[in-house]
Amino acid sequence: MFASPGAIAIQIGPLAIRWYGIFTAAAILVGLWLADRQARAEGLPAEEIAGCIGWAIAAGYVGARLYEVAFNWDYYGRNLAKIPAVWEGGLAIHGGLIVGSATCVALLARRGLPVLRTLDVVAPSAAIAQAIGRWGNFFNEEAFGKPTNLPWGLYISPARRPLEYRNAEFFHPAFLYESLWDLAVFVALVYWLRPRWHDRPGALAFWYIGFYSVGRFAIEAVRVDSFWVGGYRVPQIVSLAGVIVSVFGLLWVSRRAPGAATPRGTTTPRGTATPSGTATPRGTSTRGGSR
Repeated sequence: MFASPGAIAIQIGPLAIRWYGIFTAAAILVGLWLADRQARAEGLPAEEIAGCIGWAIAAGYVGARLYEVAFNWDYYGRNLAKIPAVWEGGLAIHGGLIVGSATCVALLARRGLPVLRTLDVVAPSAAIAQAIGRWGNFFNEEAFGKPTNLPWGLYISPARRPLEYRNAEFFHPAFLYESLWDLAVFVALVYWLRPRWHDRPGALAFWYIGFYSVGRFAIEAVRVDSFWVGGYRVPQIVSLAGVIVSVFGLLWVSRRAPGAATPRGTTTPRGTATPSGTATPRGTSTRGGSR
C-alpha cells in the first residue's frame, strides 16, 4: 500500500511547483520528442507537423478543462475562481482528446499535410504521454477507485475521500491501472501493430482509439468520481463510442489500402490497371493490402 507525499514538489515563498505540473510537462515533452523522431524517420515534414501538434495540445488542454467544468458545474458554478486552476488537477482526458484531435486534423488538412500518416505518428506519443501524465493524479490524490484491501491499495487522506467512503482509508489506484494500460497500448502500437499495419495510413490511430477506449471503459467501473448522465457513466458512453469509431475506422482504412480490392493470390488480367496505375502482365499475382 502506498500514499501521496503531497501535491507540492517545491515551495519557494509564495511560488509552488506542483507534481501535477511536472508530470504534465514531462508527458508533453516525451510525446513531442517521440512524434518528431518518428515523423523524421518516415520522411514527413517534422517541423510543420510539430507546429500543428503544439496547437492541438493547447486546444486539447482547454477542451479537457471545459469538459471537466461542464460536468462539474454544480461545484465550479459556485467557485468560478477555480475554473482556471488547472494546476490543482481536473482535466478530463476525453475532452482533451476530442478537441485536440479535431484541432490537429483541421490544421493538418488546412496546411496540406498528410492527415492519416500524421495521426499514426501521434497515436503512440499520445499513449505514452497519458501513461506519464496520469501520475500527476497520484500526487493530487484524485482519479482513484472504490475502497479496497488489496496490497496495492492507495491511501487517501480524509479531506479527499468521498462522503460515502469517509471511513475507508485505502482505495483502488485507478490512475495506476490506466497508466499501466496506456503503457501497454504504447508498446502494442509501436512493436506489434506498426510493423503490421504501416501500409494502411490511419490504422495505428484507430487502433489507439480502440485500445484506449476498452481500457478506460473497464477502469471506469471502479472509479468513484465518474460523470453521470441518466444513470450511466459518461466516460463509459464515450468509450463505447470510441470502440465503434475504431472498428469502422479500421474497416475504412483497410478498404482504401492499395490492393485491398484484389484478394490475395488472384491474378489481374493483362492490361488491367493496378492501384499504382501500371498494367499487370498476364498471370502476375497481385498481393492484398494485408500483412
